[in-house]
Order: sequence, then structure tokens, then C-alpha cells
Amino acid sequence: QVQLVESGGGLVQPGGSLRLSCAASGFTLDYYAVGWFRQAPGKEREGFSCISSSDGSTYYSDSVKGRFTISRDNAKNTVYLQMNSLKPEDTAVYYCGAVPGLGSGSSVCYAWNEYDYWGQGTQVTVSS
Repeated sequence: QVQLVESGGGLVQPGGSLRLSCAASGFTLDYYAVGWFRQAPGKEREGFSCISSSDGSTYYSDSVKGRFTISRDNAKNTVYLQMNSLKPEDTAVYYCGAVPGLGSGSSVCYAWNEYDYWGQGTQVTVSS
């Protein structure tokens, strides 16, 4: 069974850090681009970071650039999102998504509409 499972969310104070994990089962993440998305209350889900399937190139939206870092450990079939300097506006449910082959050739990993495997989400709350 193909499955993505996010973990690592929680409550953190502004300026704090969290590391999210996206663990895959039933398939090998090596050949997939993996993206991180988030959905805040009353807003649409938005993609903000991804790592390509081929050369490991990464993308960050302006809202998280310099604060968040995406990485992958193919041996553990897991992608991580290190989140530092968290702000209250980072509060959301965080999802990881995966799609085969994205980011290779002329494609880019931030083609958000292409993602078709999803985890169940993990809540991140940034509050004092």
C-alpha cells in the first residue's frame, strides 16, 4: 500500500524550531519529487518547498526561504523539513506530497498541481 506519513508537528513558540518528517511506504521515494504544502485555517493549501527526483535540487517560496530547509534520506525513504525561526503565520496543517519524476529534464519540482500522493497532515502551531 502506497502511503506517506508526516510527523513532527506540534506547538512551538515564535522563533522556535521543528523538524517534520515525511516517511514513505509501499514505494521508493528516490524516484519521486517530494513537496511540502500547508493549509492555514480559511485558506487554500499552498506548496512552499520541494526537492526534485533527480539531482536533489530544491525550491523554497519567499515566505520560508532562509528559514526552512528540505532534505531527503533515501536510505530511510524519508524527506525532512527543518523549520527554524518560526512565526505565528506559519501555523497550519502541513502535508507532504510526492510525484514520480518531477524535477528531472525540463520539469520543476514546484509544479504543485502535479502532486498525486499525499500524507494525512500534521498540525504546526506557532504561538506564545
